[in-house]
Amino acid sequence: MPRIGALLLAGALAAGTVVAGAGTGAAADSCTGSGPLPRVCAQPGDLIDVRLGELHPTQAVLGFDQVFYKLGRYGSDRDEAAGDVNKRFDDWCETNGQEEAATAGPGARLDDPSSFSCTVPVGQETPATIAPMKTAVVGPGGRLYLTDGHHTLTSFLEGPDGSADLRIRLRVTDNFSSLSTPAFWQRMTEQRKVWLRDEENRPLGVDRLPDRLGITHFRDDPYRSLVYFTRDIGYEVPDGATEFLEFSWGAWLRGEHDTKAYDLRAPGPYLDLVKGASKSMAALDADAVVDDGRTAAQLGRIDAWNGGKKETGGEFAKLGRPLSDPKPGKLAEALGYRAGVLPAPACTRTVTGPRTGPLTVTSGVTCLDRAAQRGPVVVRPGAALVVTGSTLDGPLQADRAAAVHLCGSRVEGPVSVSRTTGPVRVGGPGCTANTVAGPVVLTGNTGGVLFAANTVTGPLVCSGNRPGVDDTGRAGEVSGPRTGQCAAL
Repeated sequence: MPRIGALLLAGALAAGTVVAGAGTGAAADSCTGSGPLPRVCAQPGDLIDVRLGELHPTQAVLGFDQVFYKLGRYGSDRDEAAGDVNKRFDDWCETNGQEEAATAGPGARLDDPSSFSCTVPVGQETPATIAPMKTAVVGPGGRLYLTDGHHTLTSFLEGPDGSADLRIRLRVTDNFSSLSTPAFWQRMTEQRKVWLRDEENRPLGVDRLPDRLGITHFRDDPYRSLVYFTRDIGYEVPDGATEFLEFSWGAWLRGEHDTKAYDLRAPGPYLDLVKGASKSMAALDADAVVDDGRTAAQLGRIDAWNGGKKETGGEFAKLGRPLSDPKPGKLAEALGYRAGVLPAPACTRTVTGPRTGPLTVTSGVTCLDRAAQRGPVVVRPGAALVVTGSTLDGPLQADRAAAVHLCGSRVEGPVSVSRTTGPVRVGGPGCTANTVAGPVVLTGNTGGVLFAANTVTGPLVCSGNRPGVDDTGRAGEVSGPRTGQCAAL
């Protein structure tokens, strides 16, 4: 049974601490005494309270449709209309080791623990309630590396009340803080605690792993989504499941089914793909090797497709329920949410890594992808700019641009976007919120403006935008005055 002596009350202790234990990677005198202790003191089995923003991913890809299903469900009022609590409270309680939600009144928010309660109080956890918790490894310098829960925690962060400051508890599986960085990654690789393949199942280095959570920082692997939808139809998550189990199934399915042959925006073709893939999984011999030496039985291959039921029943029938159904299926929820995700234009020029000097976009679509731009950025009439997971050290100015997308990035300087003819997206569905250290001015844009969940140090000025400015119900934080169309956000 994991130790629970190091349980932390949510939000009660400062980030970077545990309560008890003698860490394997810290000096003995730093892990003695009472009160909060450094992260490096955490031992396997400890439950630690963390901010989502301090977690480091150990995979570079997600199945976006899995996240979109959760976000569609979290943003819907169907659960409340049926007399239940919203699913995000159940998911949070389960992830926090507290089984499920007990109460969540009107106006309850994940970032306000006093507004809802879980069925199992903190301090009364059992092995059964601890088992579903997400896991982390303590690395060099006490940094926390998430080894399970990337989809769930990304959904929390991108959800109606999510942010990098949202708190959750994780279970520590290992403390490798005494290792050097190269030795740490060697150990993580040897013990299969990191997934070093990209969205096309090609090998990648640890330098290409995201440095934080947020859907913008990951690539989309459709096979990972496909496996999620086959759960309990073609496979079941086995007891003691290893990290990245679903990715192993996805790697195998690449050789069996071509996702590009299906229109994954439409429920009919998508459901056909799920049916074919899950039947292929269930038809495997138990000892057939699926991926990296793991057999179908080890990865949870189901004994009988769809639990032995016809396709008009069981989990497959539930999956296929349309959005109009009182209890829609996961697939419909995912596609319904995805339909509201504004696609970015295709890049004609891509900038990655460090770049110094002014950047002027005169034509086409310039994409800054995990870039570190030092110098002003100017977008000329008719050109488009897409910034994802980047830092801009300098002002950003766009006038009469074709489109401007700013997702999961930090801008050190003012942002001014005016008279854009196409969409302006600064946060919003499928676009992780940004941080702007400076004023933001949005004026006269005619292609629609999304401005959601961002953090702005300075005033927010909005005027003359048609049809207006939409924050999708996620207002964000603005330290200065909000004026014009943004006054009511």
